Amino acid sequence: MGENVEQKLIAVARHIASTMGHTDTITDDILKIFSNFDGRFREKLTEKLSHEDPRDCATLEHTLKSLDRQISHYVSSDQPIWLDSAESSSFLDSVDQLISTIRDWNRLADDKNIAACLDRVEDLLQQSMFRLEDEFRSLVERGAESFGLTHGESSHLDCSIEDDSGDEDADENEIPVAHPIADYNIIIDALPEGTIRELQEIAKRMVAAGYGKECSRAYSTCRREFLEESLSRLGLQKLSIDEVQKLQWSQLEVEIEKWIKAINAAVRILFPSERRLCDHVFLGFSSTADLSFMEVCRGSTIQLLNFADAVAIGTCAPERLFKVLDVYETVRDLLPEFELFFSDHYCMSLRNEAITIWKRLGEVIRGIFIELENSIRRDPAKVAVPGGGLHPITRYVMNYLRAACRSLQTLEQIFGESIAPPGCNFDYRKGDDRALSSSLAVQMEWIMELLEINLEAKSKIYRNSALCSVFMMNNGRYITQKVKDSELGTLLGDDWIKKHNAKIRQYHVNYQRSSWSKVLGVLKVDNNFMSPNGTSKSLIEKLMFFYSYFEEICKTQSSWVIFDEQFRDELRISVSGTVSPAYRNFIGRLQNSPDFGKYGDRHIEYGVKDIEARISELFQGSGSSRR
Repeated sequence: MGENVEQKLIAVARHIASTMGHTDTITDDILKIFSNFDGRFREKLTEKLSHEDPRDCATLEHTLKSLDRQISHYVSSDQPIWLDSAESSSFLDSVDQLISTIRDWNRLADDKNIAACLDRVEDLLQQSMFRLEDEFRSLVERGAESFGLTHGESSHLDCSIEDDSGDEDADENEIPVAHPIADYNIIIDALPEGTIRELQEIAKRMVAAGYGKECSRAYSTCRREFLEESLSRLGLQKLSIDEVQKLQWSQLEVEIEKWIKAINAAVRILFPSERRLCDHVFLGFSSTADLSFMEVCRGSTIQLLNFADAVAIGTCAPERLFKVLDVYETVRDLLPEFELFFSDHYCMSLRNEAITIWKRLGEVIRGIFIELENSIRRDPAKVAVPGGGLHPITRYVMNYLRAACRSLQTLEQIFGESIAPPGCNFDYRKGDDRALSSSLAVQMEWIMELLEINLEAKSKIYRNSALCSVFMMNNGRYITQKVKDSELGTLLGDDWIKKHNAKIRQYHVNYQRSSWSKVLGVLKVDNNFMSPNGTSKSLIEKLMFFYSYFEEICKTQSSWVIFDEQFRDELRISVSGTVSPAYRNFIGRLQNSPDFGKYGDRHIEYGVKDIEARISELFQGSGSSRR
């Protein structure tokens, strides 16, 4: 091949390259075109093209000037670009060319002249990205002004974030409180579909240019404000942990109710809606979508979790149990949503914090039961309950445990990993005869045992042993009834109930022995009853002693109390069933005695019915008695 022909072909190849522009495979493409030529020509062409890149500094300068004119027009504009679809489309095209130019020329950045041009290109790109960021933010803000709610995926609902105050004179800056949310099957379409598509186009350019974080920041700033306002409309105040702990308990109870509504709405409605929106706006860029979602939800999530944490690190006063249980159950029930929406590496710390606070709440609840134990131990045995009635601590503890067992499954979960309480004198893990089905049952039986020990100490205040037994019967009866009529019975089991009923029967026996044994002893006709001077007494004299003892008992025990009406009747019937037959037999023996005619029946003050009537007046707590 002649040298002139080769030079002409090489010139043609150079012209083709400059006309087509640069791609990474341009040299290979040109070589393929000339692949049928002589091999020596191909070698020369390869050598020429490898040393003569058509992208010289002048070409880059020309491209830069053209792009600068196009982009500067948009960057300096005072009007929003995205108000005109043609303008926004043209601006995006210019940005695409700018990004492509940087990508194509970066390989030649070692050339000082080209590097200087590239620095200017980067400046232009930065200006473009700043303007895109502003436009992105404006689109989000304008779109949010017309957001709506959809139920399921279609039908529109009345937005739950509405003014419910009805006060025309309310402060215009005050955020209205939302209506209660009864249905969590709601998706918030916070931005119109057209706006989302426009945001997608901007996000695509910003991520491609390496400005994904800036785009995410612009997005999250706007959406974060929406979330914060939504929580305010749900009645949630921004309280620090210290501020929560300084609240009076009555105030805290109110705030807990507001918090429960707010966190349910946030985790079940607001956060899923934000996750969905992030995925749409940053379609194809999962990492940026994850980052944006975290930045949007992080502040609100921390605010919600901090409130729960403040509740968790409060005191272990027993009265706090039920509200702490509410907070515990709320966090527990929302953990699946935390797992679903906070599982990426950006949000994982928030999910882990929720789990940590949930466990901490469980520890507090266990601590509350320990404090309940301590309060039982500390309850003083200084003042006796009048009439041997029901002690306030019995009523308090049993009603407390009954109420607690309304959350039986939750408590089973909380105590599932715990061991028998310190000081407990039985171990359910070692096959004790009193072994129970769960560690919660162990905890409950231990509290009952402490209560019984405390009551026994209190019973010693009564100097009258019969009254001591009445006191223990009253409180024992109340305890077993409260157990039988609640989940406590299921938890503790029939054997526990049978055992404590047996204790009550023993107190009953002790009562009758202490109260009536002396009376019944007088009525025994074979008794060698002796007067103080040692002479044998007649049956009439023994009858007088019986009346004296009987009157004294009736007078005393009429002021005693048996709180349970059924149990009071049972006890009276039991007493009457022992005293009446003995009295009837004694009167019959007296009437058949040789000297009955001498004395007649003028000394018989009561008939059997009268005795039974007097016994029926016992345990009224009135302090009155018949003479």
